[in-house]
Amino acid sequence: MNALRWEGGAAVPTQIDRLLNLPRKNSIWYLLFATACCGIELMQTGGPRTDLDRFGMVFRASPRQADLLLVAGTITYKMAEAVRRLYDQMPEPKYVLAMGSCANCGGLFQRSYSVVRGVDKIFPVDVYLPGCAPRPEALNEALIILQKRMERDRWILRMKRDSEELAE
Repeated sequence: MNALRWEGGAAVPTQIDRLLNLPRKNSIWYLLFATACCGIELMQTGGPRTDLDRFGMVFRASPRQADLLLVAGTITYKMAEAVRRLYDQMPEPKYVLAMGSCANCGGLFQRSYSVVRGVDKIFPVDVYLPGCAPRPEALNEALIILQKRMERDRWILRMKRDSEELAE
């Protein structure tokens, strides 16, 4: 097995990436931001039928301890600043899952003057979960997709890029 991979002119130890990503992908602490009917489906996902605990996913009430921001429901322009503040308080690496049509594109309320037409206008989104309201099984699948993304994440390269940007 090759322990070094050539990336952008530098040799990066892939084993260290695997070592860092394994505990992160198996213990996702998520911060809920549920504002509509998608929140009910999110609560159902934590129930015994589609238990999130078996994936190592635990709800956190503080953004400073969360890896994942789970946005479920409609976001108004008045709430957008508060949601952005929660996102900014999360430590790196942080991920965002937009759940339901309202979080993805404004849903039924997209013609309203006060509704943000997708949380990707506020911060970057990693996984979009379509539906109104998506089933708990669909949320489970989206979280598994996010775990696979975390497993492939090149955390060392990201830290190196960030430190170079700060130096400039």
